[in-house]
Amino acid sequence: MILLNRTLISAVSADKTVSPVPRKREELLDAISILRRERNAVILAHYYQDPEIQDLADFIGDSLELSRKASNTDADSIVFCGVHFMAETAKILSPSKAVLLPDVEAGCTLADDCPPDEFRKFRERHPDHFVVSYINCSAEVKAQSDLICTSSNAVELIKKLPNEYSIIFAPDQNLGKWVQRQSGRKLTLWPGSCIVHETFSEEALLKLKLQYPTAEVIAHPECQSNLLAHSDYIGSTSKLLKRAELSRANSFIVLTEPGIIHQMKLSMPDKTFYEVPGLDGCSCNSCPYMRLNTLEKVYASLKYMKPQIHLDEPLRIRALQPIKLMLEMSS
Repeated sequence: MILLNRTLISAVSADKTVSPVPRKREELLDAISILRRERNAVILAHYYQDPEIQDLADFIGDSLELSRKASNTDADSIVFCGVHFMAETAKILSPSKAVLLPDVEAGCTLADDCPPDEFRKFRERHPDHFVVSYINCSAEVKAQSDLICTSSNAVELIKKLPNEYSIIFAPDQNLGKWVQRQSGRKLTLWPGSCIVHETFSEEALLKLKLQYPTAEVIAHPECQSNLLAHSDYIGSTSKLLKRAELSRANSFIVLTEPGIIHQMKLSMPDKTFYEVPGLDGCSCNSCPYMRLNTLEKVYASLKYMKPQIHLDEPLRIRALQPIKLMLEMSS
């Protein structure tokens, strides 16, 4: 069972004894710094967070990378500025640390697209299959899996599995289709997807390519196949950042959540980065759940040590096993 305190914000608002959140940004940052020291906390920010959250963090990166870094610190508390499955992963790897998620409503449509009970029935229809799950899934789904992968290592891990294995790949079908093409292995795909990577407009991408013909198109493999077909480079968020650093190109059209562009601009101020609009020209390629975390909520989570992630120990241990296998196979 996963226990989340979903009443923190309303409770804090209603409690007259709760000290007010500092209003000025400088005061708020100072207050967070003080609490971070008092709580011996490490603050993690995923690449898709708002720039002010990224600038505050001790570590910035992809979800598993952040959880591994936090587990290797002597921090007593982890503030994970990301979404709930990321905070769960941090708790799986750091059971003795308090893991805080600044906003408990920061969910993930991809993880929610794979309900544990429905996934169990899916597995029962394929009893002879080896189950590989993308790390963007709930702790319950991890616990039903044989192997966890990331977008960075999925192809490599699938290639290492014996050829006679029948393989379920969950929950992202777009990533699964890409892995299938890259590995040459047939996969039985769970039909999930990420709303952010599903909303990019192919028409807008083609217009940008015409407008900026020397720009390199870099894409996350969670994008749909028709968009990946127009891309010059496909990789995980951290690999896209590295590609932009190493490429000779001076401009890039970026097909992933635009939060990463903040880090790209910081490390490559002389290069230019273009966002791809969503369908109908919307800005829905910004993840609404990632952006629920704010400086005010980081402050509140540190001050009141809520909302906190709790996992039943048997579930945590089951979810840890396929992660450990991934790390062993990747070493």
